[in-house]
Amino acid sequence: MDALFIASTMARRGLLTPGNPVRVARQFASLGRWGFGLAGELRQAAARSPQRIAVIDDERQLTYAELLERSSRLAAALSVDAGDRVGLLCRNSARMLEALIGVATRGADAVLINTGLSAHQLEQIVESQGLAALIHDDEFTDRVATFPIRIGEKRVDELIESAPAGLATPPERPGRTIVLTSGTTGLPKGARRPTPGGFSPLCSVIDRIPLRAGERVMIAAPLFHTWGYAGMQIALALRATIVLRRRFEPAALVTTLAEHQVTALVAVPVMLQNLMDVSTAYRGLRVAAVSGSALPGGLATRFMDRYGEVLYNLYGSTEASWVSIATPADLREAPSTAGRPPHGTRVTIVDGQIHVSNGMLFEGYTGQDAATRTVVGTGDLGHLDDKGRLYVDGRVDDMIVSGGENIFPGEVEDLLAALPQVREVAVVGVPDDEWGQRLAAHLVLNPGERLDAEAVRDHVRRNLARFCVPRDVIFLDELPRNATGKVLKREL
Repeated sequence: MDALFIASTMARRGLLTPGNPVRVARQFASLGRWGFGLAGELRQAAARSPQRIAVIDDERQLTYAELLERSSRLAAALSVDAGDRVGLLCRNSARMLEALIGVATRGADAVLINTGLSAHQLEQIVESQGLAALIHDDEFTDRVATFPIRIGEKRVDELIESAPAGLATPPERPGRTIVLTSGTTGLPKGARRPTPGGFSPLCSVIDRIPLRAGERVMIAAPLFHTWGYAGMQIALALRATIVLRRRFEPAALVTTLAEHQVTALVAVPVMLQNLMDVSTAYRGLRVAAVSGSALPGGLATRFMDRYGEVLYNLYGSTEASWVSIATPADLREAPSTAGRPPHGTRVTIVDGQIHVSNGMLFEGYTGQDAATRTVVGTGDLGHLDDKGRLYVDGRVDDMIVSGGENIFPGEVEDLLAALPQVREVAVVGVPDDEWGQRLAAHLVLNPGERLDAEAVRDHVRRNLARFCVPRDVIFLDELPRNATGKVLKREL
């Protein structure tokens, strides 16, 4: 059954189209020799489509043959051993792809570091992850000045140009990728990503999100984030052209989409929210795939009204990879749903909490022994409706107890987010001498809108239980977010 599913999905997405027999043979030989990690995926793409543009960034563009040559030369020039950990502190660019694939080709483990971390946090990450070297963009030089083995942009280019030849032999140990957890509380932990064992993981996603071979894919989500990284993996497997920009700016993104005739966008939800503020819209997208945080109330419908029936929302986590995927049809019928589990994924609700089983569960945190997991809890509360659609009701650790009542702030957030005046909202628990805890609602209004605190309380009072009414209502210009768009509730 899996073989039939894989074959039919690959055929529908253009991966089984006839081609030059020699190139096709080299393509599958590359996967057989190098596996389905980054080094193997790049090599299969370069073998089949060497002159196709692989990546376009702010400065240049590279074909698949050129990206393979440069990443292989960097692998040969890096002074690290297989199994060493190499940190990457980079924004989205062709140079980051070269570094990431070069490290994997060497057999070292790439540690993807959030560009929003402070110098102190970076020092902690360097120590906790035991980094042997750090590759970084020049803008972060001051933050990493104390680390002895750091490789800036100019040095990366020098290493590539000075290498006599590229590394052409697979390492004894395949390089892995370590993604840091979001770090909204405490020091981020490193989660070891598994290497796909075949075509099944790719097909599970592209069966539900209809990305095609040769697509032009704008990856706006940070590549250090699980979703941005996944988008890159999928794009390499599809021999796509990856379009990157170092920084996200809504109006510039719309211009870039049009300039390069992009057909698919990989983003996080807050980016879509910002795109709605741009006066012009690009109607050439077939797919706008988002993940990383919940879609704010009403955003799915508003976005599709403007951009077409192109929105796909993947719910997952660093540890679980994917859990469910909502299609445009799902989001039209039930805008707050997280969708349905894709092929090969099983979701269960145990004591109100979401648990998932699939073929890409993480292998454990760094500092722990690798383990084969069959089920992972996401840390979220949820439920399934009678059509098998999943809904995320909030984080387990977000629950507060006020006067003996259990309250989940997510329910209040969803209610307030649906108000036409509200752009975004975050509800948190704060200490209370009388009740133990109470709710505080933080709202950002749409430009030109007005709303007062008592109107907010009245709206909650009319629709939810009395203990859900926020005592504190605070209006802000913006909510504090990390580099992946998640709200930093600890700062509220």
